[in-house]
Parts: sequence; structure tokens; C-alpha cells
Amino acid sequence: MREEYDFENMKGGVRGKYAKAFEGTVTTILLDADVAEVFPDARAVNEALRTLSRILRSGQINA
Repeated sequence: MREEYDFENMKGGVRGKYAKAFEGTVTTILLDADVAEVFPDARAVNEALRTLSRILRSGQINA
């Protein structure tokens, strides 16, 4: 990567070209370090939350 870019001379770029595709579909959540050690990626976090959600909905435990 360059230290600086001169965007005045760059042609063809479209600001926000893909923004609509992600609008409302992606939420960024920051995990505390101790949680991130247990859940290394989005798939692991989502799987754990879906499991917890099923347990809560089944009435096996109370929130």
C-alpha cells in the first residue's frame, strides 16, 4: 500500500457502490477479549446464540 493516495486523479470510483447490499443485513458487534478466545469467528458466535435461543424458547431455562 502507498502511504498516500491522490483521489482527485482517480477515475471511475463510485462512492457507496455496495452500501445498499449491506443495508440492514450486517451488524457489527465487538466481543470482549475473553469471549473472543472461546468464539473465534462469526460462525461460532452465531451457532452458540442459536443454541441458546432454542433453549430459551423451549422453556428449559429462564433468561
